[in-house]
This record gives sequence, structure tokens and C-alpha cells, in this order.
Amino acid sequence: MAASTDVPAAATAREHRVPEFFVVGHHKCGTSALYEMLRRHPQIFMPDVKETWYFSPELRSIGKRRRPAAARPETMAQYLSLFDGASPDQRVGENSPAYLMSHTAAARIGEAQPDAQIIAILREPASFLRSFHLQCLRNHVETEKSFARAIALEGARREGKRIPRHSHRPHELLYSNHVRYVDQLRSYEAVFPRERILVLIYEDFRRDNEATVRKVLSFLDVDDAAPIDVIEANPSFSVRSPKLHELVRSVYVGRGPVSRTVKAGVTSLTSRAVRRELLRLTRRRLVYGEPQSADEAVMLELRRRFKGEVVALSEHLDRDLVGQWGYDGLD
Repeated sequence: MAASTDVPAAATAREHRVPEFFVVGHHKCGTSALYEMLRRHPQIFMPDVKETWYFSPELRSIGKRRRPAAARPETMAQYLSLFDGASPDQRVGENSPAYLMSHTAAARIGEAQPDAQIIAILREPASFLRSFHLQCLRNHVETEKSFARAIALEGARREGKRIPRHSHRPHELLYSNHVRYVDQLRSYEAVFPRERILVLIYEDFRRDNEATVRKVLSFLDVDDAAPIDVIEANPSFSVRSPKLHELVRSVYVGRGPVSRTVKAGVTSLTSRAVRRELLRLTRRRLVYGEPQSADEAVMLELRRRFKGEVVALSEHLDRDLVGQWGYDGLD
């Protein structure tokens, strides 16, 4: 469903608070931590729903159970209701990392809020994709445990082949599409003046969380001297066995006759809170583990592949990311 065709969207927007700033991405670049730190500021309101995906409907999950409107709003009224708790003196914002990859989100946001401020976070490409691959495994988008093989499968997947059976966001498996930083920024620059777009570098954020957050607060014109609680959110970890990971999920959601029978038995004996805790413990002890060391040969190959993008981004931002990210020594 197209967000911009929601009728009467304009009238609805006049009756509610429309977000004034948007954290648009990328995933695995500190957006979750930034969201958690910003929403604790007394002059900022961000809803409990961390990612609405509202302005990027083409990138939403497919083939999944319908979620409540509060979790995935489909109409402008549902979307704007997420911000009804904001007080008049608060800046209102939302965080949806998919917006940076979307081809339509910038224009959709511009229609709803022409004066929006945009915050993007970019990360060194090879480390970004490796971390994103781990997230795809965790989120049941990817089943290929080997990062190198997953990258190599991209060609086949562009032709609709070798897509995991239950992958609910197969477009995310086209890994190189995520590293089109300059084009992604230009899609927003075509809608908003550059002074309303703040581009952060993930490595700066990791090195000094507080300084980066204060830079964001200043950009949003709120008190940038307020106390800041440094938070680490959404850490990376590996999936020991994609098959076991999928089996645990199948039982939890009751997919398939055997899984439905098992779930029915567990449901009759336990509360929902207990089931969630059992799921968490099972994943923590049996399914998830610490990420293995990166294969340096694979990382080097990716850096060589994306050097042109890093050079272009450095020129676009007038900042030496080639040197900061270690691409100056590549042949």
C-alpha cells in the first residue's frame, strides 16, 4: 500500500503531529543505540515502535503474519497516532533504517513533512555487510551461514534463485545494493536542502558516543548539554546453526502440523511470558554465539570492490573516508 495515496492524508496530517526528524539508516550502523539515547532526552519524543517502515512499504516483510497496526501502521492515521503522546514543546522523530535503502522513502517523507531533518549513519562497507549478514541470519532472512558464500550468491539471487524458502525480505540478500551511499544520499538531497541532512560516520559514533549524540542534539536544536546515557543496542552475534534457528522459530510460531502440535502443548502448559523467556534462553544457549573472526581475505576483496564507492563518498562529503577506513593502501 502506498503511503502517499492514503486519503485523506493531508487532512489527517493537519490534525496530528507529523515527525520533524527521521533517522533513516543504515542497519547495523548504530541507529538502534541512537534511537534509544535520543528518546530519553526530555525535549524529544520518539514512539515505542522503533521501526515503522511506513514510508518504505515496498521493503516491508512478505509472507509473515499480520502485525497490529501499532507495530506496522498501514494508513496515515495509524502512523500519526504513534506520535500522539508528544507534548507541544517536544521535537518529534522516528527511526526506520530501511528508509535510506528505499528508492521512494525520501519523496514520501517530503510529501508528509517538507521541512523534515534527516539523519543518516554510514559505516565502512566490508564491516557493515559482515554485520548485516549476521543480522539477516538472526532475522530469518538469510540461511547461508558463510559470509563469503552469501556474498557469492548475490548474482543468482538477482535472478530469483537460491532464495531461502522462508526469507521474508529477500531484497536484503542483494548485499551490494546496501552500499550505494552516494546515490542514497542524493535521493534525500533531491528533496531536502543539504543543511537539513546530517550524515554521521559509524566509526565516529563507536569511538565517542556522547560527542556524536550531542552533535545530533545540536542539529535538532534541542539542549545539547543535557545528561546522556550511553547505550549499546542490537549487538552482533552469530547463529550457530541456521537449521536449529529455523526449527526453534517454527515451533514458536506454530508453522507446520508438527510445530503446531508442539506449540499447542506448550501453550496449554505455560503463559506467554514464560514461553518468551524459554525462547530467549534457548536462543541464547543453543542457537546464538559470539561472532567468529572475520575472514580477512573476504574483507579485503570487499574493500577492493567498494573502493570506488568510498572515494566517491569522500568527495561527496568533503571528508577523507578513504584514509579513515583504510582504503588508501589498497591497490
